[in-house]
Amino acid sequence: MVAVDRCRDIAEVPYSLATPADLDAVVARHGDNVLGLVGDVRSAADMRLAVETATRHFGRLSAVVACAGVVAGGGALWQISDAAWDAVWSVNVLGTRRLIEAAAPTLIANGPEAQSRIVAVASAAGSTGLYHLAAYSAAKHAVVGLVRGVAMDLASYGVTANVVSPGSTRTRILDASAAVYGLDDVEAFAAQQPVGRLLEPDEIADTITWLCSPRSSAMTGANVAVDGGMTVS
Repeated sequence: MVAVDRCRDIAEVPYSLATPADLDAVVARHGDNVLGLVGDVRSAADMRLAVETATRHFGRLSAVVACAGVVAGGGALWQISDAAWDAVWSVNVLGTRRLIEAAAPTLIANGPEAQSRIVAVASAAGSTGLYHLAAYSAAKHAVVGLVRGVAMDLASYGVTANVVSPGSTRTRILDASAAVYGLDDVEAFAAQQPVGRLLEPDEIADTITWLCSPRSSAMTGANVAVDGGMTVS
């Protein structure tokens, strides 16, 4: 697997993003199974390099996961700067597009029997509206629509494309959301989810892993809610 991260902050995003040390730690946990690559998902050249690196290093590219995302703004729509809006849309939506357009020719060339996969990470915000997070909600709705369209484009090639939409999960982006709402503790978000707790990153990763496997062969264009019931009603 090739793990790609920008490894530096974005000025319009009000919290620290991952560092080179964070990326190195991911690689260290997985040994030779993971290769780290510094790159920006918004860059077509960087995403092409990621695809080329994966194919060259591992001999084949079978699945891609678009999981880069940021939240910014923290006010009503008319109070959000263009810079904050652009940051949210460029990472969440353009970043998903860049990875898919870089990977699609390689996945198609694998042939239908290869059962190649595309998975994008959206959010429960892609199915509902969130107070003071209109830009983020709109961007995640766009990710869902984008992947559904891609699923139709790729269906005849045997490549599936699906979305995973997490609820409130213990990540840095949840810390940033807590700041938007003036919360001292992210545990307050657990009340939004009928399961009564926050989700763990591994629970989201398990669903992504399944969607990348041959066992998900009957699914394409799906938006899989892994949100503890947040969007049930």
